[in-house]
Amino acid sequence: MLGTAVALSGAATVAASGGGAAPAMVAAGRAPAGPTLETIELVSGRAAAAAGAVPRRTTRPFSLVGATWTDPRAALAGAVEVRTRRAADGTWTGWQPLEADGVSPAEPGSRGGTDPLWVGDSDGIEARVVAGPGRAGAPAGLRLDLIDPGDPPPAAAPPAAPPQGTARVAVQPRPAPRLVSRARWGADESIVRAVPEYSTDVQVLFVHHTAGTNGYRCSESAAIIRGIQAYHVKSKHWDDIGYNFLVDRCGTLFEGRGGGVARAVVGAHTLGFNSRSSAIAVLGDYSGRSVTAKVKRVIAQVAAYKIGAYGNTPAGRVALISGGSDRYRKGSRATLNRIAGHRDTGKTECPGSSLYAQLGSIRSIAAAGPRNLALSKLNGATRVGRTWYTRGVIRPFWRVATPTSLLYRFDLLVDDALAASSPSGHRSDPLRIPAGRHKLRIRAVALNGRTANATVTIVSDRTLPRFTGGPSVLLRTGSLNGVVPVRVRWAAADVGGLRRVTLSGPATVGLGGGVRTWAGAVRAGVPTTYGLRATDRAGNARSVTVARTAVLVAESRAARTGAWRTLGGRAYLGGGALRSTAANASLSWSFTGRSASLAVSRTAASGRVQVYVDGRPAGMIDLRSPRTLNRRAVWTRAWNDSTRHTVRIRVEGTAGRPGVIADGLVYLR
Repeated sequence: MLGTAVALSGAATVAASGGGAAPAMVAAGRAPAGPTLETIELVSGRAAAAAGAVPRRTTRPFSLVGATWTDPRAALAGAVEVRTRRAADGTWTGWQPLEADGVSPAEPGSRGGTDPLWVGDSDGIEARVVAGPGRAGAPAGLRLDLIDPGDPPPAAAPPAAPPQGTARVAVQPRPAPRLVSRARWGADESIVRAVPEYSTDVQVLFVHHTAGTNGYRCSESAAIIRGIQAYHVKSKHWDDIGYNFLVDRCGTLFEGRGGGVARAVVGAHTLGFNSRSSAIAVLGDYSGRSVTAKVKRVIAQVAAYKIGAYGNTPAGRVALISGGSDRYRKGSRATLNRIAGHRDTGKTECPGSSLYAQLGSIRSIAAAGPRNLALSKLNGATRVGRTWYTRGVIRPFWRVATPTSLLYRFDLLVDDALAASSPSGHRSDPLRIPAGRHKLRIRAVALNGRTANATVTIVSDRTLPRFTGGPSVLLRTGSLNGVVPVRVRWAAADVGGLRRVTLSGPATVGLGGGVRTWAGAVRAGVPTTYGLRATDRAGNARSVTVARTAVLVAESRAARTGAWRTLGGRAYLGGGALRSTAANASLSWSFTGRSASLAVSRTAASGRVQVYVDGRPAGMIDLRSPRTLNRRAVWTRAWNDSTRHTVRIRVEGTAGRPGVIADGLVYLR
């Protein structure tokens, strides 16, 4: 059932009706995975006026909220404000208004409404309607509309590959080898005798050579291939050029028989075994000379591309049924390497003894998995030990030793779910990591289907660090020669761990995450801002500041009892001090502040003083020092708040060294 509106004197308060019954859900007209709508009445029937505090309620999950009302021609008098509860950690946001642009034209059957507000994953709401100045009431039928956007419908899995990862991420298509197309090498399509014929798959790549000369210039390769096509068609009466691919001695790959590089086109290249196979011919004669490393890699690439497309390793073996050749009679079974030479099925020297001897290494290249995959850097994240920390958006960079031509794609998986897929030539990709601790895996996929993985642990943290204590500024002991010694203390925490704390004032100092105090000095009488910035491992940061002024009160302003003698000289603060040897002689200062310290001169003959704070003993201080120390802050005390206090010192009259020299009092306000 719908929530109800409790009409107060100035606000409509969202409250559940009934004994905790679940709010009604209005289907959004989509499949269950699509968006859903929950409505909660603020004002029903006639308009009502409202103002005041409102209770909170639990809702079903939503991420967007707006307010709507019955008549689209009506304007919202005042404002609707909401607070929402974050589903992740249960914290409530501050009040946020739902912006309304006033009356606007609307189609019949529509509702008036505010602009929607995106609030992220939430499961609770609090709302109020505040009347505008001089205007009362809210439009009839005013309600909250809570939207759960749901998930997009799953995408269809790529037909040539088994489903993997999450359906909402598109897997990159298999990249075809870079080659010179038929149009570019000038294939004569007018002489092609028939439409292409296709088989079910490609199980074997046969390697040929065209024989002839090796002395051609690579700029002549296209002309050579045009000649081969004409020969195959016009002289041999084949439908088209027989080879599916050709490669020249410089390693340039050419498209052969038409019908589609990615398809299982039946060629005319290996008698009895043209079906379920593909063929590549190297221009030239390789009976007595080997092909270059580049040509080997191109042959391996084509093998991985064609054979790997059907889930087979180029290094394997397969049994095929012969259609009839001079080595295998029709219907006989031939067990072949998946990268085979023409001579394996026919009585021929093709592809030449030297090239044939290289087929083993070509198989190794074609069948190898991605080598030395590693994460090289991770932008948007900081590494601490073996764990990376991010605020959410990262860009991983990776490296791999395998040539791009032998790679299919790179996948980025978060907790084994596919989050992104990149082409083989990419070495980085942006990615958003959901909150929490996750396993990020970079998966390199070769053309032959083999994979390699590089995995790291990553924590996505969008929560700001917290200052759980302070910053508090205290006076400390030390020299008062032109400055006042101070100490700043604080406590900071973060769910993922602090990376550092930086003091931004009165000095700029970088501190470690475990540091909780800083000692420095400031000028007296000058308002000073103390700033701290806590940064967590993910890069979230929070700053705090406090302002304090160190005030120096001269000894001459103290209330005195007993005998005191005035001293003069540059060694003392303000050029003067008070000295007493009389037991029970005292000085007292009253002030309003947060911290205080005594200013004295210390000598080898100085005695002790009893300190009182607000009439209570606060310690006995021995002012003796092996060497004379003027303008020294001794004894400090601090309070949580700035309040009124009185500090009094009483001379003890220490035997053999009764004298003390008082130079004033310092306090922080």
